[in-house]
Order: sequence, then C-alpha cells, then structure tokens
Amino acid sequence: MLVAGFPAGSFQANCYVVAPAPGEECVVVDPGQDAAGGLDDLLREHRLKPVAVLLTHGHIDHVWSVAPVCGARDIPAWIHPDDRELLSDPGKGFSAQAGQLFGGLEFSEPDDVRELSDGATLNLAGLDITVDHTPGHTRGSVTFRTPLRDDTQDAEVMFSGDLLFAGSIGRTDLPGGDYAEILRSLAKTLTLPDETLVLPGHGPQTTIGRERATNPYLREMAPHSGPSRGL
Repeated sequence: MLVAGFPAGSFQANCYVVAPAPGEECVVVDPGQDAAGGLDDLLREHRLKPVAVLLTHGHIDHVWSVAPVCGARDIPAWIHPDDRELLSDPGKGFSAQAGQLFGGLEFSEPDDVRELSDGATLNLAGLDITVDHTPGHTRGSVTFRTPLRDDTQDAEVMFSGDLLFAGSIGRTDLPGGDYAEILRSLAKTLTLPDETLVLPGHGPQTTIGRERATNPYLREMAPHSGPSRGL
C-alpha cells in the first residue's frame, strides 16, 4: 500500500494520496489551500491516477482546492451531507468576524459531489474504505479507515481529519462544534486497536495506542473543557 502526503498552504493541513501501489489508481484526501501543485508532484512521482477526493470535513483549510482538483480530472468529491454547504460557503464554518476574511473569495462545489454515510464502505481505487461519522469538530466530520498491510503487521490506517491529533483533539468552539459530541466520537474511535495508524489533518502521524496512553484530552475521556486554540 502507498500513502504519501504533505502539509498544504498557510494552514498546513495535511493532504494525502492513498493507493494500493505505485502506478495505480488512488484517492486524494483533503486537498487544502494551494494543494494542487504539491498534489501534481506526488501523482507524477508515484505514477498515480486519482479517481476520487475524500473530505474529512468542510472547513476551508481542508477543502480549498477540491473544486479545481476534481474539475481538472473529472472525478467526484465525497463529503458528509452535514458539511456539504461549506463547500460553496466556507464562511459558515467560522465566526462572523472570521468569516469576513473569505468574503472576497468565491468557492463552488465540484460538478460531482457524493454524500457519505456512517458505516459505509467505499470501494475506490482498489481500496475498501470505511466511513465513520465523527461529529464534534463540525457536524459532518468523518474519519476514513482502510487496511494497512506490510510484512510485519495486518492493521488499519485512519485518516482522522481534525478529530484526533498527536497529543491533542479538534477544537469545538467554531460553528457546528460540540464538545460533548466530539468526546462521544473520540470514545468510539478509541475502540480501535492500539496499532491503528492515525494520519491527522494537521501535524505528525500517531497511533491509537499512543494517544490512548499519552493524550491529555483522552486520559480520562472527560476533561473539563476542550481546546479553543489552533486550527
């Protein structure tokens, strides 16, 4: 299996490509701000052909480039219906004051948008990708899981979006955020095996076991309040 990625734009949101192997079809996860150039480099390097874009949620730092990426390759974008409106109106994902930052920019949906549902399995690019609805950071946040196999393990990789980071969790103080709900989503996610590889929307990779043991927001699963800083 091939997984590669890079932090895109000023938000440094991780954009990933996932394929069974080099030279095959792939899916793109979260093409954020100015992601098109870095994505083209990865596709050329590994000789990959995208067949779909998967979006963990609708915040602008994760969907900024989705329309041009999909349009250039005539491929669909998948997003949960609760976040779909953010594709064309990203200001709704921020406070009124912060939303004004995007007032002079125009965004639109890709021509082909398909909606995700909890528990669905997507069969794309030779991969079986499980969708888990994990609201709390936004109403339509999801994670994606797919088997990750090599000579030494048989586990899964999870693209966690802004649900779970190395050492932290997603903020819940933006429109659509809900701290109690993200705790429920995290509790469900923490039932995965320790060896599950976590590729978050920002920052370095981690594992479920490492976060269960060391993440201060997960240690008792009910800390006093969630983070209100960061992305």
